Amino acid sequence: MAIKVVNPGLSTTVQDLGRPGYYHLGIPLSGGMDRFSLRAANMLVGNEEGAAVLEAVFMGPELQFTVDAIVAVTGAELPPKVDGAVQPTWTAFKVKAGQTLGFDFLKIGARAYIAVQGGIDVPVVLGSRSTYTLGALGGHEGRKLAAGDSLNVGGVAGAAKEGRSVPANLRRLPGNPAELRMVPGLYWHRITDGAGAQFFADTWKVAPEADRIGYRFKGGKPLEFVPRKQPFGAGSDPSNIVDACYPYGSIQVPGGTEPIVLHRDAVSGGGYFMVGTVISADMDLIGQLQPHTPAKFVKVDMNGALQARHDREALLGKVRAALN
Repeated sequence: MAIKVVNPGLSTTVQDLGRPGYYHLGIPLSGGMDRFSLRAANMLVGNEEGAAVLEAVFMGPELQFTVDAIVAVTGAELPPKVDGAVQPTWTAFKVKAGQTLGFDFLKIGARAYIAVQGGIDVPVVLGSRSTYTLGALGGHEGRKLAAGDSLNVGGVAGAAKEGRSVPANLRRLPGNPAELRMVPGLYWHRITDGAGAQFFADTWKVAPEADRIGYRFKGGKPLEFVPRKQPFGAGSDPSNIVDACYPYGSIQVPGGTEPIVLHRDAVSGGGYFMVGTVISADMDLIGQLQPHTPAKFVKVDMNGALQARHDREALLGKVRAALN
């Protein structure tokens, strides 16, 4: 044992970069909601970028260390404290055996990533240590952490230097309003041209129903559908379709009123039409949105989506270079 959970916070789970390859079986990717911040946290403490970390939502845990460790906290601005002394975020710092890592109040964002040199050592399930709570799969006993839990830390793989920090201009959090780029989907033709234009013109707000499965948005005008005879098996509501597969980031709009962006623990298919898909480069931003945060959907084509992916990889490259 290297870490004892004194207080788990609101919802703290073990996450890495997820378990791809099982979505067709109904097992989602899972993993960190903000993959950029997860990678950066691991870089700071000398881990492989996909090592397991702790993802804390809105409120940080209280962790007592039984060994000396190098730790970093990225993502949401959730200031860490070692025995009450505040430490900088996006910076590697030391926690000595017997000391307690706690957190101040959340200032910006929604999810913080706590990396420990060596990585959180829980069993690998289907190629990943990530927690999928709905399926009681992976992580620590397939669930979020609870008081009294004990966590092991893996062997030290790389060098970590106390004080190493990600420059402020390389840290990535959403703006206000958040701009979420999306590619219109296969079912875009199901809404009128006016409804499509209004969808992008509206400023939406994150609803309280926002979690690892999906983020609901409220406040925009209801969509107007092109009249049609509903196909057999689609149900009577115009937003219903014959069941289809859901990609990550797909935006379903039940009843045409409140968009839901499916995220890391989402189901793999269902009977709601999809107005489009948020591009992979902006999925991290969604994971940092608090309820009631304003957001706008921005239309891009496939070339724009691929350029955004390239730009995000370039930003990660700059972080790597800054920490070497």
